[in-house]
Amino acid sequence: MITAVLFLSLAPTGAAADGDEEIGRKIAYRHCARCHVVGDFNPMGGIGSTPSFQLLRKRTDWRERFGTFYNRRPHPVHVRVEGVRQWTNLPPNAEPFTITQDNVDDILAFVETIDGGG
Repeated sequence: MITAVLFLSLAPTGAAADGDEEIGRKIAYRHCARCHVVGDFNPMGGIGSTPSFQLLRKRTDWRERFGTFYNRRPHPVHVRVEGVRQWTNLPPNAEPFTITQDNVDDILAFVETIDGGG
């Protein structure tokens, strides 16, 4: 049962075209930019060991990575997605926040606009 829940929670989200780019930009600037460099918004920001959105966008699997980011360490500790079972009870290492599955699509729509250089 746990395997089935984990598998379903890792399923890719809908196409980025279904998301709202501007909402995704606002979410990324408010929450993601605390750790990641996000486009031209914070070129000198982020945490040194954390990949930038531009670097992640260059990867061939960027859609899958951004579509399931909330299940990738360290995100499950501080990101909650409505309707997705939380798989850890560890205390958050950053200010926790909750988004919807539609917001994940919004983030994908925003990331689609970032030049990955390839």
